[in-house]
Amino acid sequence: MTRRYLLEQVDDAAVVQYYVDGFEALPRDQKILAWHLYEAALAGRDIYYDQRYRHALEMREIIEEILVHGPAGVDEASGLDLTPVIAEIRRYAKLFWINSGPHNNLTARKFVLRCTRDELAAAARAAVARGAHLPTAPGESLDALIERLRGPFFDPDVDAMVTCKTPGGDGDILSSSANNLYSGVIMADLEGFDERYGLNSRLVRTDAGLVEEVYRAGGRYGREIAAIVDHLRSALRYAPPAMHRALEALIRFYETGDDADRVAYDIAWVEDAASPIDTINGFIENYLDARGVKGAWEALVYSVNPQKTESLRRLAEAAAWFEARLPIDAKWRRADIVGVTARAIDVVIETGDAGPVTPIGINLPNDQAIRERYGSKSVSLANITEAYDQSQPPAFRREFCWNDEEVARAEAWGAVASEVTTAIHEVLGHGSGRVADRLEGQPQLALKEQYSALEEARADLVALYFIAEARIAEVGLLPADHQAEIVQAEYEAYARNALVQLRRVRHGSTLEEDHMRNRQMIVRWLIAHTRAIDVRVREGRTFYVLSSVEAFRAGVGRLLHDVQRIKSEGDYAAARALFESHGIHFDPELRDEIVRRVDRLNLPSYTGFVQPRLEAVLDESGHIVDVTVSYPQDLERQMLEYSGKIQATAPAVP
Repeated sequence: MTRRYLLEQVDDAAVVQYYVDGFEALPRDQKILAWHLYEAALAGRDIYYDQRYRHALEMREIIEEILVHGPAGVDEASGLDLTPVIAEIRRYAKLFWINSGPHNNLTARKFVLRCTRDELAAAARAAVARGAHLPTAPGESLDALIERLRGPFFDPDVDAMVTCKTPGGDGDILSSSANNLYSGVIMADLEGFDERYGLNSRLVRTDAGLVEEVYRAGGRYGREIAAIVDHLRSALRYAPPAMHRALEALIRFYETGDDADRVAYDIAWVEDAASPIDTINGFIENYLDARGVKGAWEALVYSVNPQKTESLRRLAEAAAWFEARLPIDAKWRRADIVGVTARAIDVVIETGDAGPVTPIGINLPNDQAIRERYGSKSVSLANITEAYDQSQPPAFRREFCWNDEEVARAEAWGAVASEVTTAIHEVLGHGSGRVADRLEGQPQLALKEQYSALEEARADLVALYFIAEARIAEVGLLPADHQAEIVQAEYEAYARNALVQLRRVRHGSTLEEDHMRNRQMIVRWLIAHTRAIDVRVREGRTFYVLSSVEAFRAGVGRLLHDVQRIKSEGDYAAARALFESHGIHFDPELRDEIVRRVDRLNLPSYTGFVQPRLEAVLDESGHIVDVTVSYPQDLERQMLEYSGKIQATAPAVP
């Protein structure tokens, strides 16, 4: 049967199914291990919804209950035809699920429900009459609930930005951000405050001062964390020794919340370089936090793809060779490269900050001190990359490529170029370089809100520089006889991306998402300081055209030298100046042009994924004897299953 990848498009979001080949052939114990980790990943998903927005769980409950219980047709109580109302709630719900709340994952901007407050209330009343349970507070009426959430549902100016690093004027980055990582706290409150639980707490201002609400067993979201721990404990029985040690450390961290236990887990996880089933679970990435400290909860479960891992392994083994050839000041190169491992993986499930919108590569841990002393672990998400490639409309390339030759290169080598660049970004990029001793392995404290974008830029620059290195072909990442074409395809694609990504930001004239800032900064710096990229206009359409491969690489080397110095020295002023001049602000007229071109072709701006479903097969005694995998191919059904609103149906076979 032909596999379905692109399932539907909701506004500018593509909904795509991905597949995990080879799961059925895994040994029984590995499948059971994966299932327990899968359940742990599902147990914590509400934590991230709450972190992203304080009203997100209430809003999700309302729209899900309406979708399950709300009738179509004319409502007898109000005389209103609910059919278009339910259809609009369904559209909104899909975007809400994809973005884990009412803010776009990439632009940070809020999207709203396109019906009226009264129409939502009528749909809610009709659903309640058919058995729905809505999250009213004690003594609160249904109408009062809907009125209380009028702003969150309908007003784009209420809690407009989930993360706002450039509020303008004298605005405060914390109070301007709608996320729920802080309550009543502004940056000035943090002066002199001893923050014990940086990653895994919510910081609240009370009459008695600042209080850290810690995510741990018995603490904030203690019930969900207890469920995660229960599933992790069940996984221990099936985990190989190195993974067993890592999971025990993770359990201790969830029980105590202490940073020392988080560090112990990160070290144990890095040292587990061989387990065929693995997980990432915890409060990890800090992109959601405007100040770059609080970790968003996420979970990822995956199996190693042995066929695609071999070249990544050889790349990791050559890390010292590449480190010695970085175009940076020698004092910022790492003298000893330890513990760098890399694997290609097939994702089983991603929740929280990891999905449904997902990266294609990951390098962890983020702790610079651990990286330098113990190393890092990189994973390339092979089946996610495949799903992206299989679902991308060909019209996208044709619209933004300058000529037929560029189109042909993109079609022939674009997927390979992207995969190689991602591998270098994760394995060599994030794992390279060192920082000044005075920073104590924590450059993010000095670089503040600029750190994440700067680090992503640094890793991208490493990848763009080394993809042209002959050694990349020697380790098997690409064919040597086509390396020049692949490098050109990647440089062209990178320049195009900085232009095309403007389609995602339909309001305003600034970028907030760190990966978008990073790419914009690099390309606009190259345009301003080299002759690598031409800005050309033809028939009213703007193109970023690669004019010189050599100038592009040389410019990347120059910029990498500066970016590494900024990170290594913790030079906040230089980081801010770099992004203010090249990475944050853009021409809204150019953006409007790009949006018109994209909308004319009805092209998606980003992707949310439908995940494989794992189901345990039980014997008569209730013991797990096998685990099956299926593919729902239905975002709404999957999300309602995750919330326990409906039961799983018969497996879909790809």
